[in-house]
Amino acid sequence: MKPETTHRASTVLFDLDGTLIDTAPDFIRCLNQLREQHGLPALPHEHIRRSVSNGARAMIRVGFGLEPEHPEYLEKHTAFLDLYEAGVAVETTLFEGMDELLKALEEQGILWGIVTNKPARFAVPLIEALNLADRCAALVCPDHVAQRKPHPESLLLACQQMGTEPGSGIYVGDHERDIEAGRNAGMKTIAVRYGYIEQPEAIDLWQADLIADTVTDLAKLLQ
Repeated sequence: MKPETTHRASTVLFDLDGTLIDTAPDFIRCLNQLREQHGLPALPHEHIRRSVSNGARAMIRVGFGLEPEHPEYLEKHTAFLDLYEAGVAVETTLFEGMDELLKALEEQGILWGIVTNKPARFAVPLIEALNLADRCAALVCPDHVAQRKPHPESLLLACQQMGTEPGSGIYVGDHERDIEAGRNAGMKTIAVRYGYIEQPEAIDLWQADLIADTVTDLAKLLQ
């Protein structure tokens, strides 16, 4: 963000997985549990972690090499989601330093919310388990809109719910579609390199206004 465009944000919206919270441990646990049920050895954590932001479809691709058109895909996809729903917040936590960042925003009177491609059946119990439900001013999931990110509909809905203008807000995410969605909504964007990024070097090509390597960096940028 160039100095001449720097402004005090009225709103900060976060992507969920890989940006606000570290959901990878539960994705890894569930995928390796499903592999074990099929007589397969556990995969290395990092091999799974970098694909978490791409959701259950990516997990089945990583874990079993299957695409949606494969006859065995639906069974494994459903089994994975059932395992995940049963333990959505067993090991998931806020990223280190994120609680302090959120408190700083709250103390400054800056509203924050969540815009995610994670379905509400998982996102709602997850933020409740992490005691975030009463703190975030908006939670928008794919269930609430006609079009997912990178379409800006979900970000615009969150701003509407919060009573703020998109142009005075910032969207923070760990996927190129997050940055594209923020740009499409007319918001400033911050890409976080600490998230679940398959090609970390590619983040520089996403055209984000700013890039944060760590949560500490993100906190400084939001100040």
